Amino acid sequence: MLCKLDKFLNSLYRYSGYVASFFLILILVSIVIGIASRVFGFYIRGLTEYSGYSLATASFLALAYTFSENGHIRITLFLEKAKGKLLRFLTVWCLAVSTFLSGFLAFYFIKMWIVSIQLAERSQGADEILLWIPQTGVALGSIIFFICISHNFLKLFFKQNA
Repeated sequence: MLCKLDKFLNSLYRYSGYVASFFLILILVSIVIGIASRVFGFYIRGLTEYSGYSLATASFLALAYTFSENGHIRITLFLEKAKGKLLRFLTVWCLAVSTFLSGFLAFYFIKMWIVSIQLAERSQGADEILLWIPQTGVALGSIIFFICISHNFLKLFFKQNA
């Protein structure tokens, strides 16, 4: 059962990375359209805002994938020198703090998303899009990142007991 859950979560992180790459491609497309629009003398409202929204969504959706692939910058100066029980303690401490902080982040992004829906907030830009739409990707990315760190934290204990 745990093996299936582990495979499912790893595929969730991978697909989150794929969706993040899609949003990076959207940034590229909006930049190219913005350049082309200047060359041909027309203006498309909101391209800059949509690039920013895509960047935020791509950044947060990529967090879990990057963490699961060991792509995040980690503090290894101390961990390389530590051995035995000290290494175990430092690893558990780092993952515990990371789990707490990512959960805190996810909680407040979800709260921000809900408030934006309730108040029907609109962006300040030229397009006046409802803010909960771009905030959805950020909230989902933070939830998946929290799940990823919690998953790694729990795997640390299951490895110890196995």
